[in-house]
Amino acid sequence: MTHWFHRNPLKATAPVTFSLYGVATNSASAKICNDLRIARARLLEFLVDVTCKPDMMKKATDDYFSLLQGFITSLDGTTQENKLRFIQNFKWTDTLHGNIASAQQDAIFELVSMGFNIGLWYTKYASRLSGKEDQTSRLVTQPEKGTDLDSRVIETYIVQCQAEAQEVTIARAIELKHKADLIAALANETAIFYQKADHTLTSLDPAYITKWRKYLQLKNCFYLAYAYCYHGQTLLANDKCGEAIRSLQEAEKFYTKAEVLCKEYGQTKGPGTTAKPSEHLFFRKLGSLVKNTLEKCQRENGFIYFQKVPPEAPQLELKASYGLVEPQKFELPSLDSQWSPEVYSAFDITKGLKDDKVKDAKEEELKPMKEPDLKPHKDTGCVIC
Repeated sequence: MTHWFHRNPLKATAPVTFSLYGVATNSASAKICNDLRIARARLLEFLVDVTCKPDMMKKATDDYFSLLQGFITSLDGTTQENKLRFIQNFKWTDTLHGNIASAQQDAIFELVSMGFNIGLWYTKYASRLSGKEDQTSRLVTQPEKGTDLDSRVIETYIVQCQAEAQEVTIARAIELKHKADLIAALANETAIFYQKADHTLTSLDPAYITKWRKYLQLKNCFYLAYAYCYHGQTLLANDKCGEAIRSLQEAEKFYTKAEVLCKEYGQTKGPGTTAKPSEHLFFRKLGSLVKNTLEKCQRENGFIYFQKVPPEAPQLELKASYGLVEPQKFELPSLDSQWSPEVYSAFDITKGLKDDKVKDAKEEELKPMKEPDLKPHKDTGCVIC
């Protein structure tokens, strides 16, 4: 995790008791409130528990979201907004903005914020192993620029996940000694993913996203170096030694640029853990491969081919025919069986809540989530699990 993947911190949140005294008018409605409190607390504990596995996370997520949907889904047989949606206040930080909290008295804000954190947990879990209706569009208070619910931030996380999942495909292809042209195509597609993720952040405040962008840029250059390296091997196999040399020179250029970006990334202040790709075996092995392959091409050109080296690098018009990563759609769990029209009617919002109104969240700081500090035991490069 500390070597290869950059990870922004988890979102922090204020405790929520769901103490709807006076609103929950019978034992069934009171039990739901208590179960919501317990389920939320358990889910938050799992987010920072190093022993938590995906099956545990899914169950905890389903338990909480199935209960929370009773505050969102219409239960009275009408098209009216759920009367409980705006009854409880929720406070969350953003992954890029430090410990300053945002608050909304909206159950959908809680749903998308917690869902965002869970998605980020899965990326962190994956690094340790080395859809439905867009709910954000229903928010009464639209996300501010650069917050976690900004569509550009969400899109960047999604594309970065696709790129990193594709890295596993590349490592697997190299391990199984697939053809060079396939590896070059996969690397090129991965570089495009990272470039897309970087470009998605360009319109956001540099104070928050410069470090993240440096990571995306260095990964883009690294996989371009991979693509040109393996494309050069393909050209050499087709007796195009001059073009192969030029392709390897381009690989060398991007690898050097990736090394520079690694240093800049490490020196740039910003949220999240600082990855160290240049110390990773997978990174170092590419440098040796580029150097050795280029020297081989130059030797063979001097003894056999005697071809001119083109002034322009070959175009990487490469498309991977298979192996591309497709994201799976997230499905919300079904409504918890405790919810029924009768239980829903037992909540009397006319009683109101006087002690939990939205305060000025900009003046409030929340303690960050205490994440486990995991160190890699042995750096052996990418591991296929």
